[in-house]
Amino acid sequence: MKIPSSVWTLLIGILLTLVSLWYGQNHGLLPIAASDEATLVDGLFNTMMTVSIGIFLLVEGTLIYSAFRYRQRAGDNADGPPVHGNVPLEILWTGIPAIIVIGLSVYSFDVYNSMGGFDPHSIHEVSMAPQAMRMPGAAIAATLSDTATSTEPNLNQQKSDEAMQDSATAAVRNADQIPQRRNAPGLGITDPTLGSTPENQGKPPAVVVNVTGLQYAWIFTYPETGVTSGELHVPIGREVEMSMTANDVIHAFWVPEFRLKQDVIPGRQSEIHFTPSKVGEYTLICAELCGPYHGAMRTQVVVETQSAFDKWIEEQLVASTEDLKQAVAVNPHTLSPDEFLSPYTSEMGIQPEIVHQIHK
Repeated sequence: MKIPSSVWTLLIGILLTLVSLWYGQNHGLLPIAASDEATLVDGLFNTMMTVSIGIFLLVEGTLIYSAFRYRQRAGDNADGPPVHGNVPLEILWTGIPAIIVIGLSVYSFDVYNSMGGFDPHSIHEVSMAPQAMRMPGAAIAATLSDTATSTEPNLNQQKSDEAMQDSATAAVRNADQIPQRRNAPGLGITDPTLGSTPENQGKPPAVVVNVTGLQYAWIFTYPETGVTSGELHVPIGREVEMSMTANDVIHAFWVPEFRLKQDVIPGRQSEIHFTPSKVGEYTLICAELCGPYHGAMRTQVVVETQSAFDKWIEEQLVASTEDLKQAVAVNPHTLSPDEFLSPYTSEMGIQPEIVHQIHK
């Protein structure tokens, strides 16, 4: 008995759907999700994989079938039948991709909004023409030139001044040597910014960390305690706010398990929020080519329980106190840095004037 083509089409459609749904959820291409934001990104990625696999199998399967089914037979030298087009088919294969693209665009916007991309608390009202658009949470102005004649407040300067009130942050940032750029005229935002998720909007973050990128290291300072560290420690399940800038060139803060990547730009104050969800150690990678040793610019992000985080903070404070006491004991006569380091620098072949130029 010959099976009707409509039945074959239905069976093939069901098979393609099942294979696409299975692979879209079991592709294994992503690392573990270690933040609340990661689950949102993974949902979008899995949806795109499902749609992509379905389209790939459909198109490639049709090509392979057509190449085999309609191949030229031996001794068949006749011309093929003329085909002048099929308007319904053309509408179908134009309309379906358009619907898919629009659907994914709406889904992407929803994910971006759920991750705090459009954080109302990141909007700074400025004097604008009524018809101008305000775009919060965008990195669109990150590389635009400063506008010297602008009457708008320099929001990057304001954010920089706030961060520099912490002495630990001021000790590692050379903001006095890098002019803070103004934002794009009319946008009125501190960019680039990724704000709080909707459930955290309006609430103060549990942990605030100032991040400074420089060739080739990350330095983290905790304004509430004055702790400075080369590793990022955060408590699980608590929202973290990170205020970031660079001392030299453009870097990029990227933790694959958090599904977060944000540029860290000299003269601009980047800000992101995230909530870690899995205890463990994860690698922070600079994702922007920042020089010959760019590949070595990485460190660890330690997600731990609140009690372990509090203990780590206490250990850092004790270590800082002990280091200070040791420094005072070794240098009891209050020598200048040049005088105190001269015996060691001469052995290493370092000129005293070089030591004198070192910031802080």
